[in-house]
Amino acid sequence: MFMFPMRSWGKQAMHAASGSLVNVRFALPGEPLRAYVTTYYCTDAVCSPRQQWLEDYLHPEWANLRFLLHTEAYSVIGAGELERCPDFVVTGATSRAARFRMRSGRSWGIGIMPAGWATLFNAQAGDYADRIVDGYADPTFARLVPLAHALAASDGDYAVELALIEEHMAALFADIQPADPAIAALTEALLDPGLVAVADLAGRLDMNVRSLERLSQRAFGFPPKLLLRRQRFLRCLARFMVDPSLKWLGTLDSGYHDQSHFVRDFRRFMGMSPSAYAKLDKPFLAASARARMALAGVPLQGLHRPTGAGAT
Repeated sequence: MFMFPMRSWGKQAMHAASGSLVNVRFALPGEPLRAYVTTYYCTDAVCSPRQQWLEDYLHPEWANLRFLLHTEAYSVIGAGELERCPDFVVTGATSRAARFRMRSGRSWGIGIMPAGWATLFNAQAGDYADRIVDGYADPTFARLVPLAHALAASDGDYAVELALIEEHMAALFADIQPADPAIAALTEALLDPGLVAVADLAGRLDMNVRSLERLSQRAFGFPPKLLLRRQRFLRCLARFMVDPSLKWLGTLDSGYHDQSHFVRDFRRFMGMSPSAYAKLDKPFLAASARARMALAGVPLQGLHRPTGAGAT
């Protein structure tokens, strides 16, 4: 077992209308794990007597492991009815917003990079894309069950729980083979706003389009065309999350032809118009974006750059 020094950052937000309180704390994994894990994050919610639930929308992102501690949450990806989340919930890579609500309590999360998925799990990312599954029930995630039990039995001390997570994740990655370098190369390429066509993406990685499609489904969960479209959208959303005073026109990525093009993508990925989203309360996501930005330099998980072992 080995441990690495980590940087942490938190953001507390009072929900003025109701008196509810949300505190979000992020920690970077040790350097050798940063090609595989984006962040560890702890969310503490205190709902006021007048508001039993806090609700928000998660933007599209890479896969996440979440552990609900002494709380209750419901979620749904895209349209549909909210369903009770298991205490150990795994969400695959998403291309649609996830609506969720949470009672008072704590949850821990681990963001998984595409290289982390391909390394840890013997399953196609595409098989779990836009899905929420029970980590206790699915054997794919059996190696995380001991961590889920340890967190459930913890006494609520943030530092102790963070150490449990880091120790468990370090042990999981201690004896693995490095991830296919093409995964890190594709992750990096998707962050380039100048890449807008699948053929150009394949050229950047020096592979044919069919090979690129197989790699995308295996580690990223979606075809390369959808990945490019999703990342373009996330770059725009990130600018708004950092500065909500911006008008949407000021957030547009160079890949958008005009504002109507952006609005179509916004509806595709978030299930609503930009103006409707701007009016929503964001008790979790507003605090998360600021804390993640302060720690990692990006406000959204899907924009993390792979670093450390296994990265290009």
